[in-house]
Amino acid sequence: MLTITQALYDQIVAHARKDHPDEACGVVAGPAGSDRPERFIPMLNAAMSPTFYEFDSGDLLKLYREMDDRDEEPVVVYHSHTATEAYPSRTDISYANEPGAHYVLVSTADTDGLGDFQFRSFRIVDGQVTEEEVRVVTAY
Repeated sequence: MLTITQALYDQIVAHARKDHPDEACGVVAGPAGSDRPERFIPMLNAAMSPTFYEFDSGDLLKLYREMDDRDEEPVVVYHSHTATEAYPSRTDISYANEPGAHYVLVSTADTDGLGDFQFRSFRIVDGQVTEEEVRVVTAY
């Protein structure tokens, strides 16, 4: 289960809406080994595409060095889908290289009739996708 604060949830959704119609992407870092997302880090979608996201390799290297210096790890890796449901694509699955991370997808398309976005979380390990519950809390 992903437990995330309302503030972080809102920041992820706001980023997805802001970058629409392009996919948004980013990371929420947390203390190494804690599974607690704390620090919101929106990233630039280097692909600048409505159907694909890609972290800029230089920005990603800088981020990983910074997280290492702060004894953090990527607890959440998020991106948006602009025209499809919030479910990992084959490309998303093939690029998922953080087995301990929660992969959050936000859809900015109303694909299920339940409103203007979906917020879902998945574990992706060795190509296997498992959806997990998302619990939004006021604070940890």
